[in-house]
Amino acid sequence: MGFGITTIDHVQIAAPRALEAEIVAFYRDILGLSPIPKPAELRKRGGAWFQVGSLQLHIGLDPDLPTLPNSKRHVCFLTEDLAAAKHAAQLAGLTIEEESRAEGLTRFFLRDPAGNRVEIGSRD
Repeated sequence: MGFGITTIDHVQIAAPRALEAEIVAFYRDILGLSPIPKPAELRKRGGAWFQVGSLQLHIGLDPDLPTLPNSKRHVCFLTEDLAAAKHAAQLAGLTIEEESRAEGLTRFFLRDPAGNRVEIGSRD
């Protein structure tokens, strides 16, 4: 029975309003995601939307949200060249928290400016 779900349209993560500029720059400038316009009625809320292949990443702002230094919640982005992605992360001064292999992924983890965990992986 179930809901008949066939795919994911978008994923939303949260960031404190005070970190809006840093978080948008992280996803746009460091990870290189493509920004897309938010609907006019949602623009006043701040944040940003990005297109990632056929999916969207939405960043919502929450003035009361603390950073999440130990949270396991994360988004996993796939890359075709994990070594180049790791090198880009290091050049950007990002701390790689963990490198591992699991579930058919070779991957590493880092944090965005709001403390959201970000997984960068490559499938074998």
